[in-house]
Amino acid sequence: MHSTIVSADWLSSHIDDIDLRILDASYFLPTMKRNADREFVAGHIPGALRFDIEEISDPEATLPHMLPNAEEFEHAMQGLGVGEGMQVVVYDAMGLFSAARAWWMFRYFGHDSVAVLDGGLPAWLAHGGELQTGRGKVRTPAHPFRAKARSGWTVNAEMICDSLGQGDLSILDARARGRFIGQDPEPRPGMRAGHIPGSKNLPFMDLLDQESKLLKSRTELLELFNAVGVGEQPLVVSCGSGVTACVLALGLEICGLPTPKLYDGSWSEWGVRDDLPIEQGA
Repeated sequence: MHSTIVSADWLSSHIDDIDLRILDASYFLPTMKRNADREFVAGHIPGALRFDIEEISDPEATLPHMLPNAEEFEHAMQGLGVGEGMQVVVYDAMGLFSAARAWWMFRYFGHDSVAVLDGGLPAWLAHGGELQTGRGKVRTPAHPFRAKARSGWTVNAEMICDSLGQGDLSILDARARGRFIGQDPEPRPGMRAGHIPGSKNLPFMDLLDQESKLLKSRTELLELFNAVGVGEQPLVVSCGSGVTACVLALGLEICGLPTPKLYDGSWSEWGVRDDLPIEQGA
């Protein structure tokens, strides 16, 4: 079973496997002015169903697409025909943007047989893969999906605040450099510019080949993580709203580095709370 990435060639060879489920986890920032659901209906990888990170989230949260509880995730996956022990492949329309969030969510809820399609939909099309239109058909699995959240995989703002200046947590921010230093505006209104004090910046796009949108080699990924000082200290990954931080988590997993904690609220929370400190600049 695969637990990090698979290629378009592998997916093409296994697309008819009875125990494979393909999920389109596309998501776009508000500034992108694209509709992921509409694009899915217009064309998706054959057999895929829609994994909507906006819908599969905490319905009571005021922050965007916060993690649902185990019961809610379990119910959603059963509705998509995902069964216990099945191989899941997630992808998105950008190449690699939001698919890693779905990958991380599966692992958080105890399902490790999940992989990201390297290069996403663009790689599938470049491989000569065909597209299917419509909503897709749910296939009933032999064994229903079960979810149980793993403890210690997330942190909240208060936990980060308590750690500031203590040196017991290292924070890695996946946002673009301009947003991290406070130079470029945030895509959501009403948010301060800057970053969590003491955090380091590794834009998720740096993990990708800019032409193919495929993940860089393990050696190249290790060099990137070493350059920002990833080591044995407990690591927290953050971003704008807990989505692209999971690209960093995927890269760390590929490199065999310790599993980071996710700050699910990320800058969507930290950037709007006046009681939380910020830094600007490099």
